[in-house]
Amino acid sequence: MIPLAASATTVLPTESTQQALGYPSLFLLVLIGALVPVVPTGALVSSAAVVAVHQTAPLSLVMVFGTASLAAFLGDAALYWLGRRGLKSKNGSRWLEAIRARAPEDRLAQAQEKLAEHGVAVLVLSRLVPAGRIPVMLACLLAKWPLRRFSRGNLPACLAWAVTYQLIGILGGSLFREPWEGVVAAVALTVLLGAAPSAWRRLRRASPAHRPN
Repeated sequence: MIPLAASATTVLPTESTQQALGYPSLFLLVLIGALVPVVPTGALVSSAAVVAVHQTAPLSLVMVFGTASLAAFLGDAALYWLGRRGLKSKNGSRWLEAIRARAPEDRLAQAQEKLAEHGVAVLVLSRLVPAGRIPVMLACLLAKWPLRRFSRGNLPACLAWAVTYQLIGILGGSLFREPWEGVVAAVALTVLLGAAPSAWRRLRRASPAHRPN
């Protein structure tokens, strides 16, 4: 008869196996999310951090941070490079059009103004503000920043972004005993943070003080 502990080991994936599968998946999803801004990458990083908190491996959180920030940086660099190719092409490109479609005129004008005033520092804030990354990226494209200059500013932006959402996951993982409870809390918080700016803009537009006479 096989001991219960031995049978559980053969059925359930080990922690090292989960990590071997989890980090490449996190990298791929964050990379895709940077290229196609519909994947909730912040929630992914927070969820991965929750799981890392409940694991015994001491380097789990470091691996989550490194994987997420590298994937975000490479995804942004690839999208920016594709956007620059679209600007140089007479017919544009679908990538450039996708960037334009996600950068409303008012947000783009604000990003261009901030970029002219503060330069590279705006890139760091753009990744921390929900829906702020694409307008600032388009502003950099229209300002004809080379990829190297954009990357120099985008690197600390990706590091700060990964730290911020990882801290949300660490908080969720520390408050709850079960990992799934922490994941639910972290995802709910990231969704709330992402929806707050757009909800605030709608409230301002609906207020009598901002209605046209």
